[in-house]
Amino acid sequence: MPSGQTSSAMPAPQPDAAPSGAVIRLAKFNIGDVVRHRIYPFRGIIFDVDPVFANTEEWWQAIPEEVRPSKDQPFYHLLAENQDTEYVAYVSEQNLVPDRSGEALRHARIAEMFERDGEGGYRMRGDAAN
Repeated sequence: MPSGQTSSAMPAPQPDAAPSGAVIRLAKFNIGDVVRHRIYPFRGIIFDVDPVFANTEEWWQAIPEEVRPSKDQPFYHLLAENQDTEYVAYVSEQNLVPDRSGEALRHARIAEMFERDGEGGYRMRGDAAN
């Protein structure tokens, strides 16, 4: 066998191709992860993931061009909260960072979809999965 090769080598996994030919990247975050926005002062828990942008063009165009993220990345649905209110947010992967504060979230809908695990994190309730 030539140098540098092994008999048990497996080919590297390749990204999946979307029907349009665009490459779909693997999501960095998972359902149940607590994240913060890297610019704006809110945090939340991920309850759904789109492999690429899947909102309306009108929503997309409402984002100022200088901060508009690329559509070809995962987008996350969050039960989000800031100091004043709770809401649902749709955020690009590039704008999220892990929240490692350990602080519990207060969003009223969390109990419908998630339960706390023994380590202070969240996992989706069996009856909440679609």
